Amino acid sequence: MHVAIPLELMSVEEKLQVIEEIWTDLARMPEQVPSPAWHAEVLQVREQRIAEGRSRFLDIEEAKKAVREQLK
Repeated sequence: MHVAIPLELMSVEEKLQVIEEIWTDLARMPEQVPSPAWHAEVLQVREQRIAEGRSRFLDIEEAKKAVREQLK
């Protein structure tokens, strides 16, 4: 199916609204959204690192602080 969207005529705000509507629709049926193989591999590596004690979970405030520090 081809959908013609006049992107060149849309503002950035309108384009973002369309993206948001698509994400909202996809979120209603997550079981139908395929996950790429590399995603499973990344998750397995992260789970292994946590199991080995080489990584840990951060709460949201800790995560924000860590990101801000990396951006300096």
